[in-house]
Order: sequence, then C-alpha cells, then structure tokens
Amino acid sequence: MGFRPKKLAEKYGLSSNTLRNYEAKGLMPPADRSSNGYRMYTERHEAFLACIQAMTAAFGMEVTSQVMHCLRRNELDDALWIVRDREVMLHREKANLDQLIRELKSYSEGSRAHDINHHFSIHEVSRRTGASKSAIRYWEQCGLFTTERDPDNDYRFYHEAHLFKIRLIQVLQSAVYSEETVNLKQSVARLDLENIEDSMKISDRIQVHLNKTIKLQMRALYFLYRLIETIDNSETTAADH
Repeated sequence: MGFRPKKLAEKYGLSSNTLRNYEAKGLMPPADRSSNGYRMYTERHEAFLACIQAMTAAFGMEVTSQVMHCLRRNELDDALWIVRDREVMLHREKANLDQLIRELKSYSEGSRAHDINHHFSIHEVSRRTGASKSAIRYWEQCGLFTTERDPDNDYRFYHEAHLFKIRLIQVLQSAVYSEETVNLKQSVARLDLENIEDSMKISDRIQVHLNKTIKLQMRALYFLYRLIETIDNSETTAADH
C-alpha cells in the first residue's frame, strides 16, 4: 500500500513539508518514487511517522531525534536505552515530588514550620537541592523566584521556602515543552510558598502532569517496539534474499 505525501500527512494532522523535514533530518527513510516520479510512502514510512509523533509527545523532539537516528543506523538496543534513561528520570522526579508533598503536609499539619530567620548561601542551596549554582542563578534571572541580598557583602541569601520552590522547578526541568508545562512553571514562579494551601495545589497539578506523562511514555513505547519489530522483520527478509 502506498501513500502520497498529502494523504499520509493529513492522516497524522501534519503538513507535507513536515514529512520532508523529517526526511531531511534523517528521522525517517527517504520517500520511494512511483514510476512517474511522484514521492510515495509505504507502511514502513507510516510506522516511522506514527512512532515519531508518539515519541515527540512523550519525550520531546530532542530525544525522539536521537532514537530515530539510532533506528536508522540499525542501533536498536541503543535506541531502547535512550528511552529507558528518560523513564528513570521521570521516576526520580515522581519520587522527589512525593517527598515534597509529604513535607508540605507536615507543615500544613503543624508538625513543622518554616524558619524564616535561617538563611542559606547559594553554596548551601546547591548542596541541599543538587541544583548547580549556575542553574539557580539562571532561574532567578528568569523570574522564577527572587532573593534578598546580605547588606554586609551583597551576596544572595535564601530561605527554606526558596529550597521548596527550587525543588519544584527541578521536577519540571525535563518536562516536554507544551502549553501545560509553561503554565505549570508560571504557576511555580507566582507561588508564595508561605501559603501551604497553594503549594499543595500546585504540587497536585504537577503530580497530575507526571501521571499523564507516564501514560504518554507507555504509548510511545508501544509504537517504538512496533517499529523495531518492523525493522527487524525487514532486515530478516533482506538477509533471506
């Protein structure tokens, strides 16, 4: 079965130019040519396209490109390990968020309280959160939080609430770019972490986002495995001949 570019593109809600772009970037095999010279796509091309679309939604275009290039080079195992790294990262972010939520609950129940008089240097914040000092400065420049300055030496100093916000930002760091993730980051930027109720609400929204992401990843893995089987079968058929 063959597809003209417009027909295949419309089936996946794309433009013909997008298909050409995927070809030019090496994400899918070049189109075949009909007897009269028209570009034609096969079911194998469609398997690549379905995988690209599912992978992009779950892992973003950068990771998708890495995986597709591995598949084009027949480095099938390498492609799977790239995806597994991202799955592990999502699991780690979920664990970090769960810990944050537990801590917020302890504040809301009164068993813990913010010590607003305890100041941290950027070195201490980096050590406690695992975020690099350059990343912390960058997030402040982006307006995700603001700090005060020590009047004696003009160094930044941070409160415990800053640590919570930085840890929330870290959970979203590897999130695939979308309107939803932009809105979540903007909500974190506006968040007053002294307001425990609002902190819990944004944490719950991030948790919903992570749950949605793992479903997208599972769907992407289905299309990836299906594509790998298609490639394996093609290689086996070619070897037999």
